[in-house]
Amino acid sequence: MRPLRPPLIALWLLERFGDRYRKEALAGDFIEQFSARGSRTWVWIQVLRAIALHFSSFVGESTDSDPGQPPEESPPRQRRLSKYWREYRGALAFLLFFAGFRSAWADWVYVPTGSMNPTILEGDRLLIDKHVYGLRVPFSLVHLTQGENPRRGDIVTLDSPADGTLLLKRVIAVPGDVVTLDQEHLIVNGVPAEYEPGDSRELRELVAATRRSDPEVLRESGAVPAHDVLLLPRRRAPSTYGPVVVPKELYFVLGDNRDNSADSRYIGLIPRRNIVGKATRILFSLDPDRHGLPRAGRLFEPVR
Repeated sequence: MRPLRPPLIALWLLERFGDRYRKEALAGDFIEQFSARGSRTWVWIQVLRAIALHFSSFVGESTDSDPGQPPEESPPRQRRLSKYWREYRGALAFLLFFAGFRSAWADWVYVPTGSMNPTILEGDRLLIDKHVYGLRVPFSLVHLTQGENPRRGDIVTLDSPADGTLLLKRVIAVPGDVVTLDQEHLIVNGVPAEYEPGDSRELRELVAATRRSDPEVLRESGAVPAHDVLLLPRRRAPSTYGPVVVPKELYFVLGDNRDNSADSRYIGLIPRRNIVGKATRILFSLDPDRHGLPRAGRLFEPVR
């Protein structure tokens, strides 16, 4: 068996986390192990024990196992940290669980822009189902389960591949679809969308700045599930796109406000892993034109 040659990382960890007593005691033990031609397993056991004792004394749970650092002789700063840990660890655990739940299971988002008018308005608070498209590792885009695939017509939250901004858009085309925009007219897999006048009452819900742009509401159906879209004749936006075959694991998304939306016409097709969740319900809505007063008729309304 080769003589013991402690790995440098193990010695660094021991130096970093081991207390003075343990490092002095282990000095003699190392000499004996060298003479006995010991194994590296023994080294790592000692390192892990040192790390465990370091953190247990930090939280005030196992300081009696460290004869060189009794609790009553701990520095004042360490005693304060230990006290804070005992008092607030429950709250910290709750906050971590709550943040993880919002990151991976369900969340609510505030809508600051009108890119999804008239379906979603500025000031809406939306409930987002995040696990429907697969459970993810909290605070990441790594999926633990496959979940459902986004479907045409779903309103989804996504991380923009351009700058990482969280966006809210409608899925228009899924992998394998052929999508075209021809002068604002949508065509999916050769099926042209049909348009008819939408509900003009929705115009009254728009913020004043949008109403001054002479908006027009149309009902779009056929190529995708029926929903209302908004056109702003005074604004210039790309009205022609494609035809493009949507590749595997990519999606084509648009805003319902076709003339005021940073969507796939600008930022490109959206990778499957960037789609975070599905908007399911409007929890409530605060009108920015009325100093944040609640909007009537938008309490716990399902997203269309």
